[in-house]
Amino acid sequence: MKKRIIIKTSGETFGQARAETNLDFAAIKSLAQSLKKLVSLGYQVAIVAGAGNIFRARMIAGEEIDRTSADHIGMLATHINALALESALEKIGQKAVVMSPFAMPKIAKAMNHQEAIDYLEIKTVVIFAGGTGSPYFTTDTCLILRALEIKADQVYKATNVLGVYDKNPSKYKNAKLYKTLSYDEALKKNLQLMDATAFALARDNQVKVMVFKYSPDNLIKAISKNNIGTKITN
Repeated sequence: MKKRIIIKTSGETFGQARAETNLDFAAIKSLAQSLKKLVSLGYQVAIVAGAGNIFRARMIAGEEIDRTSADHIGMLATHINALALESALEKIGQKAVVMSPFAMPKIAKAMNHQEAIDYLEIKTVVIFAGGTGSPYFTTDTCLILRALEIKADQVYKATNVLGVYDKNPSKYKNAKLYKTLSYDEALKKNLQLMDATAFALARDNQVKVMVFKYSPDNLIKAISKNNIGTKITN
């Protein structure tokens, strides 16, 4: 039996902010095809949808909207990406379901960890929308929380860089890429793997995380080949 996995992709995977539609349907189809391939390889696949292509709380320059409202807008925005991905998966013959902590019975199933596991076991891609359902928590925290709830064997965080570096690779050409890393090392070196809440949750529960640069091909390589990115364990 292959592993049960959970993946987090940023909103930019779905499109670019302030583009004409904010959704890149070709890119969403490519993501869907990669997820279908993983299911065909025997993986049970769950994914957390970000929404940076539509809205981020930090897009608010001043105090026009308070933080709680801004976070709720962001969580609602994740449903747009989730529904687009669900439709793209269904169109290529892959069963999928959107689950949300918000009551939206016409568009998503209520978040229930046992039902999510049941869907995974019948080769259905489970798309987690709505973050944790509470403000002040990021999709990183949602990723680790959902991973624990569904008892995922491995967590994959897709980013726009090759993995975890000792410093910002966009600013420093001599930045070092780590192949493996422990949570204690990351804490000691003050490496920004994920937000503090997610980091503590992952470390305390011994969650295995791989950070890698997203592309449809890299998604397959990271999971089936296990030969790219940075592996983080206790």
